[in-house]
Amino acid sequence: MNLDLTPEERAFRDEVRAFIRENLPADLAERNRRSVHLAKDDYVQWHLALHKRGWGAPGWPVEYGGTGWSPVQRYIFDEESAIADAPPLLPFGIAMVGPVIYTFGTPEQKAYYLPRILSMEDWWCQGYSEPGSGSDLASLRTKAESDGDHYIVNGHKIWTTQAHYADMMFCLVRTDPNAKPQEGISFLLIDMKTPGITVRPIISIDEGHGVNEVFLDNVRVPKKNLIGKEGKGWTYAKFLLGNERTTIAEVATSKQRLRRLKDIARAESATLGGALLDDADFRAKVASVEIELLALEYTNLRVLAAENAGKGPGPEASMLKIRGSEIQQTLTELACEALGYYASPYEHYPDGTNQPPVGPDYAQGRMESYLYYRATTIYGGSNEIQRNIIAKMVLGL
Repeated sequence: MNLDLTPEERAFRDEVRAFIRENLPADLAERNRRSVHLAKDDYVQWHLALHKRGWGAPGWPVEYGGTGWSPVQRYIFDEESAIADAPPLLPFGIAMVGPVIYTFGTPEQKAYYLPRILSMEDWWCQGYSEPGSGSDLASLRTKAESDGDHYIVNGHKIWTTQAHYADMMFCLVRTDPNAKPQEGISFLLIDMKTPGITVRPIISIDEGHGVNEVFLDNVRVPKKNLIGKEGKGWTYAKFLLGNERTTIAEVATSKQRLRRLKDIARAESATLGGALLDDADFRAKVASVEIELLALEYTNLRVLAAENAGKGPGPEASMLKIRGSEIQQTLTELACEALGYYASPYEHYPDGTNQPPVGPDYAQGRMESYLYYRATTIYGGSNEIQRNIIAKMVLGL
């Protein structure tokens, strides 16, 4: 793989830089730099700016409103966005259910939902995990029973990110309780305003409200909201999970965190004097995670290149998820280690405060990130399960 940019790609990079510089509000970039929890309006504001430019769906085909970008262009866009501290494009509509709809959906579903995803008219959440059915997703118990031209859905979903904001949920349900676990599952699109849906917040260890429980009590869902064929939802779910685990790697964001870590280590002092980055032990830790991140970056580029050639994400998506999540955790750990006592104060004020911050400016948000990223090796399919997938699908064990 040739990683040297062509003149055309360098021109594209300059175009992306210029657009971000002219359209990303400084206060929004600062909020994103400091916190892992942004408000809904923050995400919508930046997405709509990109959508107006035609960049709202970097990975989608042109015929569905996407950019048609090459893997290198997508890589450049992610890099420049991370460097500028631009909010990420939320994956649930763009990277997850959107590709499922344009790959497996009916013409009517494509015509209705895809434009609404692009315009952010619909905000999506993912109804996969259940109490007792997270990593073992095939054991899910939420059921959908046929009733004329509707399904009646009853069940309980958990760890549902952004459900408190969502207009729609893509949901796995059991339509055939007598079939083998993977064969009795279907993929439904559910309007979150439908009577019978209750969303209950879960406050995570970082004191943020990002995830929820969702209860479905006799929720009527039109059968026209079924994706593909009844009982084939596991096939669509695996397709979606491959895309999810690719985005979870967050290579560009981790590269920005690495740059920030080095800045912190240059500013902080080592125990015996001098900059912390000049301390041999700490410098070795930084070098180790930088090498791991470089290897992850090349693997991610190979996956993007294969995807551009018409191949969907395979078992290698599990490798991206494992290493990406572990690197994210290491970077947040090292940032707190570098800050020492300044990392200890955790000031979580969702509604703002008039109190001065504790410690230097670059310490703000580091403990929040550390606490939040404790979950990365669990969500999106725990890393233990991902290793089982690699053992079976790659190593043949």
